[in-house]
Amino acid sequence: QHTLLSLSSSLAVSILVADVVCAEQNEELKSRILSSNFLMNGLTTIIMNLFGIRLPLYQGSADDYLVPLIAMQVINQDRCSIQNHLGNYFYNFPVHEFVKLSKVVVISIFYHQLQGSLIAAGLCHFLIGFSGMVAVLLKFIGPITIVPTIFLAITFFTRTTTKFAMAYWGVSLPVAAMAVILSIYLANHSCPIPFWSRKKGFHLTRYPVHQVFSLLIAMLIGWTICGIMTAAGVFSDDPSSREYLARTDAKTAFVEKAPWFNVPYPGQFGPYKFSISVFVGFIIATITSILDSIGDYYACAKMCEVPPPPPHAVNRGIAIEGLMSTLSGFVGCGHATSTYGGNIGAIGITRVSLKVASRDVFLATGIIYVIFGMIGKVSAVFLTIPYPVLGGALIVMFGMFTGVVLSNLQVVSLSSSRNLAIIGLSILFGLMIPYWIEKYPDQISLGSEMGTNVLKMLLATPSISGGMLACFLDNTVPGTLLLNSYNSSELSRRVSQKVLLYSVSL
Repeated sequence: QHTLLSLSSSLAVSILVADVVCAEQNEELKSRILSSNFLMNGLTTIIMNLFGIRLPLYQGSADDYLVPLIAMQVINQDRCSIQNHLGNYFYNFPVHEFVKLSKVVVISIFYHQLQGSLIAAGLCHFLIGFSGMVAVLLKFIGPITIVPTIFLAITFFTRTTTKFAMAYWGVSLPVAAMAVILSIYLANHSCPIPFWSRKKGFHLTRYPVHQVFSLLIAMLIGWTICGIMTAAGVFSDDPSSREYLARTDAKTAFVEKAPWFNVPYPGQFGPYKFSISVFVGFIIATITSILDSIGDYYACAKMCEVPPPPPHAVNRGIAIEGLMSTLSGFVGCGHATSTYGGNIGAIGITRVSLKVASRDVFLATGIIYVIFGMIGKVSAVFLTIPYPVLGGALIVMFGMFTGVVLSNLQVVSLSSSRNLAIIGLSILFGLMIPYWIEKYPDQISLGSEMGTNVLKMLLATPSISGGMLACFLDNTVPGTLLLNSYNSSELSRRVSQKVLLYSVSL
């Protein structure tokens, strides 16, 4: 269940990483990224459950780290241009060799910067947890800062979601509609499932399969529809047409060429380089990822009906996340890992239906993902999913995530004009400034190319420009002490010394 539940997110993030490094058409690179993604997700999940926070949690691909990269795409539309990076250096090559070689070089330039910057950001992530700075962050960052920051980050993903969905709206919208019907309209219904237990033997139990696997079921139905439409000749067979990406046979040749076994290893994508622009963006993403993970820790503890994690367990969990994010940089994932809230919701459903909330389940999930990461054919098959099917899934994923983000405001007084003003101004500022940078990128110049690029990246990222304003206003505008969901009395109550759940046995 948990393996299937998180597959679509891992696939989407891997494809988005390939897109931001100008490798949209490079299926081999996408497959290697996805394999690395699976491997690191599995390893991080195993280590977090054994030595980290020690709660039944799944560690998946953190899409927070893609926001600054998408911002860099926006402010530099020609960044994937071969001419920009290579000039006339390779013009003595034959045309076909030049195009092939230069595309690889352009992709490598960006990917090497991604790896090195993620390693540095991961080390900072580790130090925040290792030094206990999490408590300091929580003193200055509350729901009024978190909600605009993450909400604005999601608005940027509408660009990439549209890019996938527009391949054929006639498929992407039905996929989204099917997922909504299964997960929301039929939420109060359960399916009879044959089950066996020692006490009852074989019997029927009711379980909301359609709700838990709503996204996966919708994607399978959409994939089937694309297969029928491909066979009927509805989609164009011209590779230059956008509709071609909706065909189910568009990438079948790549599956045949993909190796059966492919073990990701550090340095597989080449040397590590550092980009200050990417690093600064990753640092902001690190902070939002930490806050998101802390919220998930407490939510998981509540769902499992165990005491909330003590500070030392939270710090250990954040430190392990940072350490594994650093390793992800070495392996070449292009992004860090973070806890997945969707799997926590699935724990709640299975606790009610099957009375199961166990770390062993997630250890098994981690092992499955490690196996997926070492079988090259698995990644290749997942990459054959038609673009409109993936686009429909992204519509639902980001749509539901937006609702979850906004739910953090339930601990904030929305009758206060102070709070409403801060939230409203931050969101408006976070939408307005990136739009200005996108339309008029040449209006900012610091005299230094590196300094100018860093400032442009910061201002062009909605979650940074709006989130920083929200943090500043929330900590400087006078007002009564607001209830912080991460520091409330319920979450910070002392854990009994008899509870050894969060202790690591050495």
